[in-house]
Amino acid sequence: MKALVLAGGKGTRLRPLTHTSAKQLVPIANKPVLQYGLEAIRDAGITSVGIVVGDTAHEVMEAVGDGSRLGLEVTYIPQEAPLGLAHCVLIAREFLGDDPFVMYLGDNFLVGGITGLVDSFLAADYDAQILLTRVAEPQYYGVAELGPDGEIVDLEEKPEHPRSDLAIVGVYTFSPAIHEAVRAIAPSARGELEITDAIGWLIRSGRRVHSHFVSGYWKDTGRLQDMLECNRIVLETIEPGIAGTVDGLSEITGRVIVEPGATVEGSVIRGPAVIGADTKIIDSYVGPYTSIGEGCVLEDTEVEYSIVLGGSAIRGISRLTCSLIGRYVEVTRATRAPNMHQLMVGDHSKVQVPA
Repeated sequence: MKALVLAGGKGTRLRPLTHTSAKQLVPIANKPVLQYGLEAIRDAGITSVGIVVGDTAHEVMEAVGDGSRLGLEVTYIPQEAPLGLAHCVLIAREFLGDDPFVMYLGDNFLVGGITGLVDSFLAADYDAQILLTRVAEPQYYGVAELGPDGEIVDLEEKPEHPRSDLAIVGVYTFSPAIHEAVRAIAPSARGELEITDAIGWLIRSGRRVHSHFVSGYWKDTGRLQDMLECNRIVLETIEPGIAGTVDGLSEITGRVIVEPGATVEGSVIRGPAVIGADTKIIDSYVGPYTSIGEGCVLEDTEVEYSIVLGGSAIRGISRLTCSLIGRYVEVTRATRAPNMHQLMVGDHSKVQVPA
């Protein structure tokens, strides 16, 4: 069995961060989202992986390499434009051959892995198996309607009046029959080849399309609040370890990782939290559910429930929370007249300041 991982797309909901960075490489607990998916694929016994890449191909290829570090053999498949999930299957035909495969959206975060999904698919005679989970607001997702034996009888993409609360998770398993389906469908109204249309074609053609339910936790990491929630989930499971340097004036409480080369001076860190390699925490407070990337500097600053990417510096900030700070960002206290905000903000940014 092979795997097809989708790592293209624009990541519009995480702009401006994704103007310069692949959304699949935004870190959760200092590890890229994409890596969690690749590890889940490997743990399910699949080693041959095709990764569909777009505008951020160089960055993805630099992060993953040939896959050997993760125990994988990786082939890169360029996509000229984000033309739909079914289009990814279409352009990956040569790589996939006639093997069954799992298709994994690289910005999905799934706790519990996909071994159960893969094993049940291989044990049955299905042409497609779709991973599902119950959600509170199904109108924002692709939604599946099931028959009495768990078979998929209908699919809807973000319906105004959903017929179920079963959202389609971004992990699928397919037999080679899907190749006929993606060739048979036409682009949707938004000009893309939709995987839901291809699966619908399989259903109408009498193929066996079945459901499988998420056994753990799942999030589509396309929004800030989703990233922070995933970060929280992972940090709750970490094993503490101090590989860096913590001075006698500092206080470390709870599950905290201080990576090699990091230094903590005169500061309080309350876990769960991760302090990246070669980062300096000086006279600061790092609160629960916070990940600080590599090579950062925090000085005279308070931060909690946030993600700070590598190379950034935050100085003199009294309270920073529920935030995602990109790479090589500088956040400092204004030194001019009181009650004044001085900003340099890129396109599609979101800024909250006191009135």
